[in-house]
Amino acid sequence: MILLDMTAVNVALPQIQNGLGFSPAGLAWVVNGYVLAAGGLLMLGGRLADVFGRRRLLVTGVVVFAVSSAVSGAAVDPWMMIVGRVGQGTAEALAAPASLGLIALLFTDAKERTKALGVWGGIIGLGSTVGSVISGLLTDLASWRWIFFINLPVALLVLVMVPRLVSESRMVREKGQALDVVGGITLTLGLTGVVYGLLHAADHSWGSTTVVVPLVAGAALLVAMLLIERRARNPLIPLGFFANRTRSVVNAATLFFMAAFISYSFMLTLFEQQVLDYSPLVSGLAWLPLSVAIGAGIAVGTALIPRVGIRPVAAVGYVGAGVGLFITSTIDVHSSYLGGILPGMVVFGLFAGASMPAATNAALHGVTVQDSSLASGVQSTMQQIGGALGVAILVALAIRHAGDAIGGGTRPDIATTEGYALAIRIGGALIVFGGILLAALLEKVDTTLRDPTAERLADAR
Repeated sequence: MILLDMTAVNVALPQIQNGLGFSPAGLAWVVNGYVLAAGGLLMLGGRLADVFGRRRLLVTGVVVFAVSSAVSGAAVDPWMMIVGRVGQGTAEALAAPASLGLIALLFTDAKERTKALGVWGGIIGLGSTVGSVISGLLTDLASWRWIFFINLPVALLVLVMVPRLVSESRMVREKGQALDVVGGITLTLGLTGVVYGLLHAADHSWGSTTVVVPLVAGAALLVAMLLIERRARNPLIPLGFFANRTRSVVNAATLFFMAAFISYSFMLTLFEQQVLDYSPLVSGLAWLPLSVAIGAGIAVGTALIPRVGIRPVAAVGYVGAGVGLFITSTIDVHSSYLGGILPGMVVFGLFAGASMPAATNAALHGVTVQDSSLASGVQSTMQQIGGALGVAILVALAIRHAGDAIGGGTRPDIATTEGYALAIRIGGALIVFGGILLAALLEKVDTTLRDPTAERLADAR
């Protein structure tokens, strides 16, 4: 439910823009309000889950998500919508790492855990496309507000079932051990400043105060966050966590992938409705083949991992997904669905799906049981940060390119399409670069979760 709603709003963006009066650049905050809160607070959410209980944080996240969905659904102006989306992102920061941590602990057999984590990782991709179909249906038949209100009964069902089906688990915390709340807040504010500045670069010069001040302030806060983590007695995320090359590489590749994927879904949906004049329902249905392709890719990737290993599956998956975006970037105002949108979508979905179980398992390489939620929080953080930066940079680039072309006399629909195509092409290059990193630098992945306490007890015997 939570992962589905991250991109379900894309299909309804034109209607939300018209209904609440968003500017073109401001509309990006409907997506970025969510991903910034999720990305900035996910590591804190992972640590909170480890310390206070993974089931407790999962339930808390679902409650926050339900309340925030109600706020977004009842929004009467842009600010109310953004507040609700920030709340939804905060809910993901609480629930997502807790859920992945529970999966890692519930499946103790390495093979079964690989399958379970692959399914979990695939839900991220499947959720975005299934969400688009549901969003289109609700927007066409009722109102865009129902893409938020529909979450309320689902959340209620989850709150009833989780306590009955899932037992509590937590990491033992030493007496007096503090949580690094300051680090999480500093990270969130720093990312917000950077993204705010990048989005305003779409319609302001790079030297304008509106762009420079938030960029500099955001960068300064991010540097401060690193210093806080370095000096903190109990850092939100020990910087030594990234000393493991495999975890560092796969998280960097994840950031590149999500920067391209979230921007691709954002811009292609707008292209379908603004240029090709699709209705919300048709636009949502247009994404259904991506869901099928991702599902097929996940099945193939999960089957290949035991045979050929995680590195080749992840690397080939990323490169193939990038090629899919290159194919999509050939769109123009005369493109048909079958000839212009579908081929690249299918190629992207198959290869992206194959890479998902590999990337999810690699993110847990060498992680202890105690830090399982932390590791999943780091990967989820990279996904959200990548999405936020991707929307900020690539969408701003598309808007600026279109504006310059229109100023030069190009027809608006042609200029808009060219801007989207350029941004999608750059996104494809980012994913291919991530695949090259995985092929060149990924080590042999060990997905066995270690329990140092149990190991010490065994040695003592």
